[in-house]
Amino acid sequence: MGRQRWVDVARVVAGKLAADAVERERAGAEPLAEVALLRESGLLTLLVPADRGGHGEDWDTAHAVLAEIAAADASVGHLLGYHYLHVWRTTLFANPDLTERLDRDTAEHGWFWAGVANPRDDALVLSDVDGGFLVNGRKFFATGASVADRLVVSGALGDRKLTFTLDARAPGIRYLGDWDNLGQRLSASGGVEFTDVHVPAADVLGVQPAPGDPLAQRDSLAPLGFQLVLSRVLAAIGRGALVEAARYTRETSRAWPASGVDRAVDDPHVLAGYGSLLSRLEAADLLVDAATTAFTDAAARGEAFTADERGRTSIRISHAKVVTSELAVEITSKVFEFTGARATAARHGVDRFWRNARTLTLHDPTVYKAAEVGRHLLTGEFPAQSGYS
Repeated sequence: MGRQRWVDVARVVAGKLAADAVERERAGAEPLAEVALLRESGLLTLLVPADRGGHGEDWDTAHAVLAEIAAADASVGHLLGYHYLHVWRTTLFANPDLTERLDRDTAEHGWFWAGVANPRDDALVLSDVDGGFLVNGRKFFATGASVADRLVVSGALGDRKLTFTLDARAPGIRYLGDWDNLGQRLSASGGVEFTDVHVPAADVLGVQPAPGDPLAQRDSLAPLGFQLVLSRVLAAIGRGALVEAARYTRETSRAWPASGVDRAVDDPHVLAGYGSLLSRLEAADLLVDAATTAFTDAAARGEAFTADERGRTSIRISHAKVVTSELAVEITSKVFEFTGARATAARHGVDRFWRNARTLTLHDPTVYKAAEVGRHLLTGEFPAQSGYS
């Protein structure tokens, strides 16, 4: 179908999302209709190989799509980005038959995927039973899980970490519906509780490789993929804020009396302000593009992927995360200086961009990403592998 064609599809979806974004956020319903819209558009099967019923596109196309969707609705962009990652994550395990089955089922049924693996909570606990395992425990948040069709989940079996898939409606799974945060209000990021949920052995993707295992570096790409998606969403939030604020300035803003001009669009302060923010955002997008290329190249290395290559990829993505995090918060706050006091009226919803950016940038504090980059500059040390780096 081609990248531009999918970008065009994404723009149509984004237009529908933008049309009632303020009202949908205010209603705060579970994003079932939004996921249905993604499903109907064909975007959910973008990364599924063509010979398995999907569209066979690459990460560059996925990120181009995410940029459009997240600019219109950051919550939906967040959901879609994580969906792509969970579909892709199944390829990191030495279980090609299961991956193929899941790909084919995703393409056939239009499954929406989410994950349950918040690294800051206690691990879910697995126990052996005939034919598989039982999983018990609770996670504080799990973006998209409550509206998903299928889940990628990790849990501890003794001293081993297993990753497996589950039907999101399996008996024993309870969605807590407790996501009530400042931003990302439609990201379905509430907690989830597991009580004796059965995991068939056939649905286990694999065991987390031990350090030194040839597969360990490839497996460690997953956290970098999440950081990259968040960087893309943050850049898109900045763009969405600029587009909305610029429209308001053109159509509604009044020139300040001291400006000496009759129209806000002729105010040199406003012109320079928008110009500076947009120029820096264009640079940030190029930085995320470069990080996406680095991530794609890393994923293609497979078992040959080395610790040194992993470190360089991590730093490249940290560059993007630092810049987009700082810029998204700045843009979404500063645009109010160019729109004026009336733009703060709740009916306009311009504040949603700042609330979304502020919420996402607290997911893992930007200062620690900046410290990783600085440490590498000063000492040559790469970031330690973790659930966030």
